Amino acid sequence: MFYALICKDKPGSLDLRIATRPPHVEYLKSMEAKGVLKMAGPLLGDDEKPIGSMLVISVADRAEAEAFAAGDPYAVAGLFASTEIRAFNWTFGNPEA
Repeated sequence: MFYALICKDKPGSLDLRIATRPPHVEYLKSMEAKGVLKMAGPLLGDDEKPIGSMLVISVADRAEAEAFAAGDPYAVAGLFASTEIRAFNWTFGNPEA
């Protein structure tokens, strides 16, 4: 099942995002190699600077989606003010369909 993760940064946390980016990228690369991560990228504010993240993952259930989210170095570092996890039906543009 696909899940969309919408993670919003805490205000004023751009420096923490930048500092934590290398381990975050390594985590995502490892999850992509396992077939879990399907797409990811930063959410941008009006000034085109990152204000959060959006990811689509493929896992068996919500518990696995929550574990994925909790293991992200951004989450571990306390970057996110909120993380929304929603089941996602990837209807258009899904390369696996």
